[in-house]
Amino acid sequence: MSQQQSQEETGMMPSQQQQPHVLLVSFPLQGHVNPLLRLASRLASQGLLVTFTTFRHAGLRALPDDDDDGAGRRIRFEYLRDVSPSDDDDARYYQDPSEMLRHVADVGPAALAALIRRQAGAGRPVSCVVNNPFVPWALDVAAGTGVPCGAMLWIQSCAVLSLYYHFYTSPEAFPSDADPGAPVVDAPGLPTVAADELPLMVRPEYARNLWGDMLRAQLGAVGNKKKTLSWVLVNTFYGLERSVIDALRTHTPVAPVGPLLEHDQDLHDDDDGGDGCMAWLDAQPSRSVVYVAFGSLVSIGRGEMVAVAEGLVATGRPFLWVVRDEVLPEGALAACGGGKGKGKVVSWCPQGRVLGHGAVGCFVTHCGWNSIAEALAAGVPMVGYPWWSDQFTNAKMLVEEYRVGVRLPAPVTRDGLRACVDEVMSGPRAAAFRMRATAWKEEATASVADGGSSDRNLQAFVEDVRRSHEERESEGAGGRIDSSGGIAIST
Repeated sequence: MSQQQSQEETGMMPSQQQQPHVLLVSFPLQGHVNPLLRLASRLASQGLLVTFTTFRHAGLRALPDDDDDGAGRRIRFEYLRDVSPSDDDDARYYQDPSEMLRHVADVGPAALAALIRRQAGAGRPVSCVVNNPFVPWALDVAAGTGVPCGAMLWIQSCAVLSLYYHFYTSPEAFPSDADPGAPVVDAPGLPTVAADELPLMVRPEYARNLWGDMLRAQLGAVGNKKKTLSWVLVNTFYGLERSVIDALRTHTPVAPVGPLLEHDQDLHDDDDGGDGCMAWLDAQPSRSVVYVAFGSLVSIGRGEMVAVAEGLVATGRPFLWVVRDEVLPEGALAACGGGKGKGKVVSWCPQGRVLGHGAVGCFVTHCGWNSIAEALAAGVPMVGYPWWSDQFTNAKMLVEEYRVGVRLPAPVTRDGLRACVDEVMSGPRAAAFRMRATAWKEEATASVADGGSSDRNLQAFVEDVRRSHEERESEGAGGRIDSSGGIAIST
């Protein structure tokens, strides 16, 4: 077969065919998709061929149409399944996260194996599969289809990763069914963690459900030499979690590559973001705005929404509040002045850009890790209001270790929210919160800059992918490259 025939059949130039190909596999929730997309952008900027896949459905934002050639983008998109809202048989699985988890586990492995085979048939064999939590089967499929390298992007903090790891290896140190109120947990490199500060999946009432089973399967590959998991990439930076990273590295080679931020992403929404919010921020005084967002999953209920609205109005400050797709309860809308007061309510906004705007002085957050990492990278103090999963641990670290804010007592009340916002923005500790937040911003910026610790870890991962790719290419040609060099993870 001639070189011209080869190009015509694969649709790729020779230089593209020779690129190592990384396939990123995400669980189809927005908080899982976003950091993996940002990692995809960074890998593509290193000259790797990058394909992103998940189950695309109506609840996910910013995912382009399935394509075969990248359509001019640095990242290719080829989905395991593309679910139309009109497809009642499939769409019903994506209304509830637990149903989604079951469905994805049932049909995902076969769909991924077929996708990997299609890549090989198109002349772009996969060199490495990177998954994120709750699709643990992706690494087994990769091994079964001959992919030489497997990696995980851990999308929560290294502190939470450590708690999960030690729970699955030393469960006797954690609260149990026999003693669910056990007071504290001590894990290497972490402060003492109270039972109500643990992530949900290590608490007795959650540890044995389907979510816990998936985490156990995913983390069972960590440190297991029989598995294909070569790298544990973490969306954090060394300076933020130094002690827990050092302690965890005695068990597995965790490699911080964060913070993975919105502006890294090779996808862009409209210039002004959600409903003119950036222009609205431009008109506000410096550090005056309270930004409120509770993530893509948390629903706080009508009564608490009214309390949040009343509390925001009571602060007397301008506020930007993201209320996703729900209709704002009439009482909350009235408390906000019917949309004519100091606040602005939107269904979505570009959070990274909002947090980076000079008008934002405080972030009221559900303490999802993506949100915490973005706020630290932007130097914004926080009021934490955790709801589930890892958010309780994140809130503890925000207050006690990072020291950039306070935790809002539950359930939220008008006066409780007002008091917390006032404490963070104008109370006796406000200047200290701002100073520490600025220091974390500087350290985060240095970590991802050329030569920073996260940048060096990413470079080491890219070189390992290239090495695996070259070994397979050499084996295919009848030879073998000796690559005995070790992996250097940076601090």
